[in-house]
Amino acid sequence: MDDMDIEEEDISALEDNPAEEALDGAGIIVESEDAGALSPDTPVYRLRLFYSHETFLAAYPGEPLSPGSMVVVPTRYGQDFAQVIGPIHRSGPQGLSEITRIERPATAEDLEKSAANSLQEKEAFSICKEKIEAHKLEMKLVSVHYLPEEPKILFFFTAENRVDFRDLVKDLVGIFKSRIELRQIGVRDESRVVGGLGVCGRGYCCHAVSDKLKPVSIKMAKDQNLSLNSMKISGPCGRLLCCLAYEHGFYSEQRRFIPQEGCKVNYDGTLWKVLEVNVVTGKVKLAAEDGRQVQLSAASFEKVDNRWRVVEKA
Repeated sequence: MDDMDIEEEDISALEDNPAEEALDGAGIIVESEDAGALSPDTPVYRLRLFYSHETFLAAYPGEPLSPGSMVVVPTRYGQDFAQVIGPIHRSGPQGLSEITRIERPATAEDLEKSAANSLQEKEAFSICKEKIEAHKLEMKLVSVHYLPEEPKILFFFTAENRVDFRDLVKDLVGIFKSRIELRQIGVRDESRVVGGLGVCGRGYCCHAVSDKLKPVSIKMAKDQNLSLNSMKISGPCGRLLCCLAYEHGFYSEQRRFIPQEGCKVNYDGTLWKVLEVNVVTGKVKLAAEDGRQVQLSAASFEKVDNRWRVVEKA
């Protein structure tokens, strides 16, 4: 594939779909309480939900909680188990509205219940998958979660379109004799839940680095001078790589101090055109009308009266 083919490739489908983003947040985000009355010295911890791999903040005024321990905490769907990642340090009241409250540390009985639920979830996953195939539904089951303190089972799935799963729910209710909720999530959330290895050989960013899914745009790839080749800038989920958003801030900041491609710069008594900018190495390639090319350090440039020029050496 040559450069022209790459430039003309339609990669708009790699961007996040606003309609799907609404689904991403509908299923597994923890619903917080109003923590306005939270005392400044109340310990706050970061917790993780195993079934969604999402983290959130929760306060607990009792005995200190150790990393790795389990607690009972309210979530959008009811009381649930979460693992303590560790305490956080607060310097002010910012973000208090996002802090929920830990009900209590998990007991030995709670841990037994959690282990039993994990086994039931695996069985329920297999049964639901068989029923989806039997009903010939265009949906992919991602995970199953049992709530510990009420008879309700959550089934998370992905689908390209809306799915009429009413008959499926009737079957599941008849089998499990419990309340059934099917929640459609996005493909990026699926990657966060399931995990895996990216093209870099490390765990998915959304699973191993940060659980907060940031919108990623094609403009970010262009700002980083990346080839607009879908095979190179998309992740296993089929959307633009999360790392594009993580690194965009660095590129945006550094480009303030470097002339952009196409700019005209006076250097050594001649007018030069900026051919290429490498933000990572800090190098700028220039070309003169007579065909000469030169590469300078980004530190060699300064902007005066809204025009770029090469700083003269002392």
